[in-house]
Amino acid sequence: MASVSTTHLLKMKGAGEKIVAVTAYDYPFARLADEAGADLILVGDSLGMVVQGQKNTLPVTMEEMLYHTRMVSRAAQRALVVGDLPFLSYQADVREAVRNAGLFLKEAGAAAVKLEGGATVTEAIRAMVDAGIPVQAHIGLTPQSVHAMGGYRVQRDEERLLADAHQVAEAGAFSVVLEGIPAAIAERITRELAIPTIGIGAGVHCDGQILVMHDLLGLNLGYMPKFTRMFADLKAETLKGFRAYGDAVRSGEFPGPEHSY
Repeated sequence: MASVSTTHLLKMKGAGEKIVAVTAYDYPFARLADEAGADLILVGDSLGMVVQGQKNTLPVTMEEMLYHTRMVSRAAQRALVVGDLPFLSYQADVREAVRNAGLFLKEAGAAAVKLEGGATVTEAIRAMVDAGIPVQAHIGLTPQSVHAMGGYRVQRDEERLLADAHQVAEAGAFSVVLEGIPAAIAERITRELAIPTIGIGAGVHCDGQILVMHDLLGLNLGYMPKFTRMFADLKAETLKGFRAYGDAVRSGEFPGPEHSY
């Protein structure tokens, strides 16, 4: 089975084939996502909220991102694995940005990295691409800028969004995530860019879609954004399994003779 590459995603856009992307943070779920046919697996810094229980993504460290990316990379046989550059790993210095991005490929087994921002991060994108590191951009609602944006708000400045999209593409990004953008604006960006757009809360016209794994599997224990949809209810099934196990232990039913040596 051939692995998905950045050029493969570009061909999918040209052919009008939708790109299926999803987040994963460990070996078992990444292996299942890969087996189910995901084209791209993002090891997102969203792990700060859905795995670590943080209020936002800002506390996540490079070490933590590399740790989780290693697990996902071991699992993925087909999907393109993208590691998410965490807050302050690329904003302060371009050389540091390239070095940190390179660690995702050199030490964690990823095939590409993602970073948030438009015009302000084009220098970093160019430097990474020049160093041989494929970069996925991320514009619109950028969670690492939650305080600057005054919360998780839909981004409606069409002129700025279009400029950001074109600038990250011109800087060499192989694709761009569009988050929290009105569908009409996302459609225009998708039509104008040669690179694939991956939407999350950006309507149906993007070249692909991505959701946080915990949201689509019903494992989210907190706020569910409007743009998410549950495709399974693993929370209910997990509670059912834990409770059945507890009942069996308390009653003495488990372990039985067949579970003993």
